[in-house]
Amino acid sequence: MCLYRFVTPHRTGKWYPDLLTAQRQAFAIGAGFLDERTGVFYAYKHTRMETQEAVMPSGTEDLAA
Repeated sequence: MCLYRFVTPHRTGKWYPDLLTAQRQAFAIGAGFLDERTGVFYAYKHTRMETQEAVMPSGTEDLAA
């Protein structure tokens, strides 16, 4: 599972499990905004998106749902 967040020169967003949620929350840190009408995300200057693979706690790989 991949996690997403937006980073500006002065603020770092939280990690989110999907890109759409990360884009919706980016406005809170001044990273950009999501045009709800068109669905297009506009990142502000010097904003970057980071991704990371989610890390499972040790010993939980074999647990059944």
